[in-house]
Amino acid sequence: MVLAQSDLELAEYYFNNGDFEEAKLYYEQIYKSNRSNAVYENYLATLVALEELDEAEKIVKKKLKSSKVKANAYVDLGALYKQFGEEEKAKKEFDNAIKDLQAGRSPAIRLGNAFIKLNEYDYALQTYEKAQRISTDGYPFHYEIANLQGMMGKHEEMIESFMDLLMVSPNYIQTVQNSLNRTLNIQENEEKSDLLRSRLLQRVQRYPNELIFAELLIWYFNQKKDFASSSIQAQSLDRRLQENGYRLIQIAQMATKNGDYDTAVEAYQYVASKGSSSPYFVTAKTEALQTRLAQLNSGLVQAQRSEMEDLASAYESTLNELGRSADTAVLMKELAHIKAFHLQDSSGAITLLEECIDLPGLYGPIAAMCKLELGDILLLEGNIWEASLLFSQVELDFKEDRLGHEAKFRNARISYYTGDFEWAQAQLDVLKASTSKLISNDAIDLSLLITDNFNMDTVVTPMLQFAQAELLYYQNRNAEAIEKMDSIMTVYPGHTLGDEILWLKSEIAFKEGDYPKTQTLLEEILSLHFNDILADDALFRLAEMHEVVYGDLVQAAALYEQIILEYPGSLFVIEARKRFRRLRGDDLG
Repeated sequence: MVLAQSDLELAEYYFNNGDFEEAKLYYEQIYKSNRSNAVYENYLATLVALEELDEAEKIVKKKLKSSKVKANAYVDLGALYKQFGEEEKAKKEFDNAIKDLQAGRSPAIRLGNAFIKLNEYDYALQTYEKAQRISTDGYPFHYEIANLQGMMGKHEEMIESFMDLLMVSPNYIQTVQNSLNRTLNIQENEEKSDLLRSRLLQRVQRYPNELIFAELLIWYFNQKKDFASSSIQAQSLDRRLQENGYRLIQIAQMATKNGDYDTAVEAYQYVASKGSSSPYFVTAKTEALQTRLAQLNSGLVQAQRSEMEDLASAYESTLNELGRSADTAVLMKELAHIKAFHLQDSSGAITLLEECIDLPGLYGPIAAMCKLELGDILLLEGNIWEASLLFSQVELDFKEDRLGHEAKFRNARISYYTGDFEWAQAQLDVLKASTSKLISNDAIDLSLLITDNFNMDTVVTPMLQFAQAELLYYQNRNAEAIEKMDSIMTVYPGHTLGDEILWLKSEIAFKEGDYPKTQTLLEEILSLHFNDILADDALFRLAEMHEVVYGDLVQAAALYEQIILEYPGSLFVIEARKRFRRLRGDDLG
């Protein structure tokens, strides 16, 4: 009988749909002429599903007789006996499978996978151990054994097997790292993490010339975010191999990203100490400064003037060493920012930026960044229209670029400062769809301020005075800014700008280090304007103050929790939840 292809398709259709009675009618005919593995496996599964043990046993035994390599057929027979509760018979067939195992990687992996599929991990392990003994090509099966030990929960043995693997095949390091992380979850499971660390240290000490273990130890410390230990190991390896410091650059970048600025700076300084012949010398010198600047700007409390003076001196020294050129333009821009906004040396900052913009070969986007910085400083000095002209140049040159969006926002802010609220609003509406989330959020905040407090049918003066107060605050003319705001509340008591005025006053008080006054103003926002848009800002700032300034972690946790419970739609919820859990003592990994 010649069976049509459609018969096989029908058999598969009924099998896949669980209609085993119908599937059997087709498969028992098909199997007479088609003994392929696919047909055999489906026919056997059909008989098992119908609990026809005798018939299933017959086809497996026929398979055994006809197969040259019988190991997997023995597993099928053992699985069949196991399915129907005949454990001793199953064990006998599994033992036969091990005895029949032929040398070679493929037979061992096929048999091992067959046992793993049945959750017979001990037999899978016996398979690989025998395969090691009879191997003709020296393949050690460390990887297969290690993965299997992981499945069995034998994590100590798994780690040793992975270490053995790396001894003979160091190129497996990425695979081993992935497997260890997945199985041990070392970021969160401290017990398993400590186990891995101790085993790694033992290997490093036992095999000092096997550098792969030092590399794995560096990886381990990076996973644990222990960048200081990682840096120490990397420096040792760098010296032994006479490398160029690339490992330290990578560690420094990770450390910076995770807020470990001290380790990052130390790593960059190590690389820089290799001298100007190192390919990473300029990178290390530059990023060390930028990391120090990021560290000083990362805290809630403003950096001390003396700290900024020291950093400015370091920038000057580095620029003298590297030279003022297109390659160091970013350093010049950052030094100008420090001079203007932290050391009140606007004139020095302007001179530096003008020199930077005129540098030959300066990359266009870098020149644009310098123009934006120069515009910010001119605005700080009260040269509003010169600042606007620079912003307009950048906006024109980089229309669809992030830099163009930055420039458009700055010009919209100038329009706001000068009372042209309609034009500012029109520009902000365009920026709300900006690809840069930061620009978009700034545009939304300013747009909301104008929308909530300005209306063409009402008196414009309060909004104009508040905008002027914000410009005065930007220019560090805090006393004048407060005077403007006080006049608004005197002439227009109960105005909708009340919460914005309290917020800006709190920012001034905080900047000046008057924390009791800051707290009073923030609490006033929460008392009088608890439903307004700045309430969650005030609550988050209060929580930060209790955590960082006062060190009152209990009160800080309570305030973070209040944000989570009372302002679930706030942009601060995610950060508040993270901080609340940390202060509560949760293990965040």
